[in-house]
Amino acid sequence: MSADRSALLRAIERGERDGGAIEFKERLTREVHLADGRMESLVAQLRHRVLSGDGEATYVLGVTDDGGLAGVDPETFSETMDVLSLLASEADAHIADVETWSAGSSGSGSTDGLVGLATLRDGGMFETDDDHLVVGTAGHVDHGKSTLVGTLVTGRADDGQGGTRGFLDVQPHEVERGLSADLSYAVYGFADGDAVRMDNPHRKSDRARIVEEADRLVSFVDTVGHEPWLRTTIRGLVGQKLDYGLLVVAADDGPTKTTREHLGILLATELPTIVAVTKADAVSDERLAAVEREVESMLRDAGQTPLLVDRHGIDAAVAEVGDGVVPLLSTSAVTKAGIGTLDRLFETLPKRATPERAEFRLYVDRSYKVTGVGAVASGTVNSGTVEAGDELLLGPMADGSFREVEVRSIEMHYHRVDKATAGRIVGIALKGVDEAEIERGMALVPRDSDPEPVREFEAEAMVLNHPTRIQAGYEPVVHVETVSEAAVFSPEGGQLLPGDTGRTRVRFKFRPYLVEEGQRFVFREGSSKGVGTIRAVNPD
Repeated sequence: MSADRSALLRAIERGERDGGAIEFKERLTREVHLADGRMESLVAQLRHRVLSGDGEATYVLGVTDDGGLAGVDPETFSETMDVLSLLASEADAHIADVETWSAGSSGSGSTDGLVGLATLRDGGMFETDDDHLVVGTAGHVDHGKSTLVGTLVTGRADDGQGGTRGFLDVQPHEVERGLSADLSYAVYGFADGDAVRMDNPHRKSDRARIVEEADRLVSFVDTVGHEPWLRTTIRGLVGQKLDYGLLVVAADDGPTKTTREHLGILLATELPTIVAVTKADAVSDERLAAVEREVESMLRDAGQTPLLVDRHGIDAAVAEVGDGVVPLLSTSAVTKAGIGTLDRLFETLPKRATPERAEFRLYVDRSYKVTGVGAVASGTVNSGTVEAGDELLLGPMADGSFREVEVRSIEMHYHRVDKATAGRIVGIALKGVDEAEIERGMALVPRDSDPEPVREFEAEAMVLNHPTRIQAGYEPVVHVETVSEAAVFSPEGGQLLPGDTGRTRVRFKFRPYLVEEGQRFVFREGSSKGVGTIRAVNPD
């Protein structure tokens, strides 16, 4: 990312003055710097720099040996970072942070090439494991989803005005209006029984520290509570590989229509769910008890059994969650009541089973471009494992084809990792494709696989809500994995009535996607909603 140029100048001054943990490199290439003999020398040099800096070294890239700003083109800078990552791995270190600048941005430089500042730390790459929970939040607007998550990941009490929610919002207008308009992400963890929280969530190196230090990680996918953005909420609950749902209900409002709708989506997608009554500090004990009873009634109406965590204990909640049981507890981000209970739950809840599919697959949720790195596809690893250097296929494109790409590097919450397994929320830098060509709903799969683009599938669908009947030609938006696409329904027998479950043919209206038998989906059109399961793809 671009940053304050003064940090670069300070690093150059320190390097010129005392060297030690600072190294200047104009460029690094595979052909020259990974050759026999040269690579071993550079690894030893990198190791020396890290040890000289008590476990941390700085590499100034795109500069001459005497600290002059040379600048290199973006493609060369990307290769330089790839080579530096390999050298760091060999030296039992990792790249913790990268900042970039334009060499001519001050007006005095003669080039528009890139220079960069890479921070390397001792300890090798973060070893991925299966002990990583991904939790999706849901609930009505202004019921305190983001505020509760902000307090969990920082340990800070809220100011009563939703101050801690600002640690999650990614757009200025969201902070200004106090309303989330897109998915947000946050992370904290546990090490030796203690919570590992963020000091400054706005500093990406602080998020990376959590990944580095924690034995167990808990990532939050914070969804949107405002009704106009229900599509985004569905995308968060269906498109991410979630382990649990966290449904919030504000004590000063109680369950709403949106609350019940979000609960229905969580249960329809078979996601084990916990309900947190928030803002307990804002109401009397009598009102809090009344809202808890309302939530219990709502759960029973949905065929679920509420389990009061304060009465039955954390162990019972961990053992019983899912299979028709929903743990319920009261919280306050202001007084931090219930925060310790949620900590213990997230520390001990088991990771849910991953798909039986062994090969790697990731459905793209968003894409962006990083200066000096290139196109990045972000999403949750659906199955298998991906490593830096892997050759993959991206697609399908609009015409059904797949693009050959290569994994440059992988980051998880701003921490560069050498590999990622199922359940990890990652950004994968790709070589061989422009960012503008990457679209939400595309998939990344191994290059030696034989993916088949799907334009039409047979499904078993259940209509949750519809004013009349669903007939041939019905066109809702179908949400499956990260796909959100208009589709045409052709029900078996000609129609489906509210509450009905039946077979239907579903055809994506504009382009094919990579979907398969057994995947669950949600469909929505206006106030009409339903869920379904894919039973056969590309039927004759």
